[in-house]
Amino acid sequence: MSWMIVADSSCELRSLPDAAPQTGFATVPLKIRVGDREFVDNAALDVAVMMAEMRNYNGASTTACPSPEEWAEKFLLGDHIIAVTISSNLSGSYNSAMIAKEMVLESHPDKKIYVLDSLSTGGEMALAIRKANELIGQGLEFEDVVKELEVYYAPRQVLFALSCFDNLVKNGRLNRMVGFVAGKMGMRIVGRGSDDGKLEMLHKTRGETRTLAFILEEMDRRGYQGTPVVISHCFNENAAHLLRHGIEAKWPGADVTVLPCSGLTSFYAQDGGIIVGY
Repeated sequence: MSWMIVADSSCELRSLPDAAPQTGFATVPLKIRVGDREFVDNAALDVAVMMAEMRNYNGASTTACPSPEEWAEKFLLGDHIIAVTISSNLSGSYNSAMIAKEMVLESHPDKKIYVLDSLSTGGEMALAIRKANELIGQGLEFEDVVKELEVYYAPRQVLFALSCFDNLVKNGRLNRMVGFVAGKMGMRIVGRGSDDGKLEMLHKTRGETRTLAFILEEMDRRGYQGTPVVISHCFNENAAHLLRHGIEAKWPGADVTVLPCSGLTSFYAQDGGIIVGY
């Protein structure tokens, strides 16, 4: 019996090292549209070029989710499928995956397909993928993998820190005046993913050091106790590793992974942004 773990490209992962026996991994790409140009969020994407295009474009850049057909193509590659999508409140990717599920089951009723709406993006999706792979490796039945994955994922948390706000302002996700003032004053905004998968602003501060200190304090306030963490960054590797060291010092033994942002998460995080999933 073969397994497939499938995610949209906002999961940050392009491969799955140490995949469980008879388990494949694949991503379906989101697209970022900047003016007349479309960037496909796959391993070939030059994120730096995309970000430069976004900075130089005066209008609002947009994203497009994978089609149901793109999801269905990957679902057909296994007998048991675990799919993970970006928050349904940020993209239509979850809805496309659910349509694909129905399409595939109509012609292949013996397949088993589960679609997890991550209500997040980035590192939290990566953690869900890794956990699904671990559970499959334990030889569990499909229903037990799904049950254990839901229990594991329920207490999810995501924090983010932004130093650039142009794209959020252009897309109406941040008040224009707030974004203008924050940018002019060199402010950083720290926020979280809300329980329903939306962006929620928490705190404004100045400077990288204070921003990272606030993230550590916020993790502590929210009950973090040393579980795995994935930090993704948009061209800010130094800050990501400083934060990793801070987490490891405060919670010895914590398993912390640092990854570069994908095209889609770079669209939200922008230059210098940090996303922390745990």
